[in-house]
Amino acid sequence: MRFTSLIVELVRARPRLFFWATVLLQAALWLVLPTLLYMSPPPHVATLLAFGREYQVGTALGPPLSFWLADIAFRMTGNHMFGVYLLAQVCFIVMMWAVFTLSRAIMGGQHAILAAMLTLTIFAFSSPGLEFGPDVLARSLWALILLHAWRVIGQGRRTAWFLLSIEIGLLFLTTQFAIVLSLLLAVFAVATRRGRKTLMSFDPLFGALVVIVVALPYFIWLWSSGASVPRPSFADLAGKLEQWGVLLGWLVLSAAGVLILIGANSPWLDRKPEEAPVIFRTPVDRFGRQFLFFFGCVPPVLLSLVAPWFGLDRVAGGEGIALLLIGAVVIVACPDLIYLRRQQVLRTIWLAAIAAPVVALLATIVFQPWMNRKEVETSLPAGEMGRFFDRNYTLRANVPLYGVTGDSELAALVAVGAPSRPRVLFDSTYGDTRWFGIPAFYERGGLVVWHAADTAGAPPPDIAARFPGLAPEVPRTFSRLIEGRLEPLRIGWAVVRPGTTQGTKP
Repeated sequence: MRFTSLIVELVRARPRLFFWATVLLQAALWLVLPTLLYMSPPPHVATLLAFGREYQVGTALGPPLSFWLADIAFRMTGNHMFGVYLLAQVCFIVMMWAVFTLSRAIMGGQHAILAAMLTLTIFAFSSPGLEFGPDVLARSLWALILLHAWRVIGQGRRTAWFLLSIEIGLLFLTTQFAIVLSLLLAVFAVATRRGRKTLMSFDPLFGALVVIVVALPYFIWLWSSGASVPRPSFADLAGKLEQWGVLLGWLVLSAAGVLILIGANSPWLDRKPEEAPVIFRTPVDRFGRQFLFFFGCVPPVLLSLVAPWFGLDRVAGGEGIALLLIGAVVIVACPDLIYLRRQQVLRTIWLAAIAAPVVALLATIVFQPWMNRKEVETSLPAGEMGRFFDRNYTLRANVPLYGVTGDSELAALVAVGAPSRPRVLFDSTYGDTRWFGIPAFYERGGLVVWHAADTAGAPPPDIAARFPGLAPEVPRTFSRLIEGRLEPLRIGWAVVRPGTTQGTKP
């Protein structure tokens, strides 16, 4: 007797319902976990907010759109990190919707939901997605771009040109590697008959104009500021090829859940193939296969190859863009009839792939403080630190806290937690930022913070050299979420009053 689980019946009968239930549950999970367990945002998110509050057209960290959106979300929730975590999950939902909609347009709803479920098992789309930044926003925009590129080229819908153009323009405002992704679109369009036919109209010209208008402020900033843009290096060819292999290996490891599910569903291990339920689709159009194979297989190879040439230690544009259509590629490569063998085993593997990042996160937070002396970055009490230093600076200087500097990560966390939302001076990492340099810091006053090694609280040599004449206050000890075997969290600090002359004692 053939047994078919409720999940398989939902996939067959209500693929959209099953998709939304699964994606929304995962998004809710990764929204609740950091909100409850993170006492401070990850360091790069705090830095993102420090840059975002300035609303610069361009920064040393790249195009500005993700910084602006993070600051807007932060302010809309009353300066609470919940807004940034929510924004990250909204990007995740939009990305998954675009992947599902694109897959459904090419191979039908039942196979599209299988592609989406495989995509969820890829590590790049789980816990890293809660740390909002350019990569998280870029992969959502890239998914929308692919969806509307299919509607333009594959379905001949001219009305999709406008959205496609806006999304490409926003991609240029998000990642420095937008030009690489745009060239991929152009290469596919020129290389295919439908693509060339689509280009033989005025629509691409109007689309290019929209892209230029949307991204023009950033282009002007690049030209006027003299900011450095990524340039390839052609030295050490052997080393770059070795790093390319490492990055490809990491991408394969990230997609290990997909590979394990394929192996578990192999017919070679099935003794009763006639009892397996079948997921059916109508034959896939050849052009649809070409579209998915090109944008599913070329980006992992190309983006991992580009990274070493530009001096990156990770995949250019992020793993999420590189692996976006891997699940769809696997499903479209399958026959029109997909047998789901060993349903209980498949469910267990899928759930394990989804749960593994959650377990890893919980283990890191709970057990790492007891196993070694490495700090858990999200266990620092950013809110408590910000309120304490904001209040005490105001009492001593009789003015609101305007700027904070010293240890870059600590300064960014204090700025996130302080009610006055001070500016951050990143003089040791990004140089004197255009909106806030060392002269302005001494003129307006501010706070210098660092990790104190003892109760004396003397500043580290590098901070003492950058800010000579500091008069350290008594270090403040804060409590982490879990102390474990870690040393007490002592934060040294010194007040620089407004109008202090640089190099003199505050």
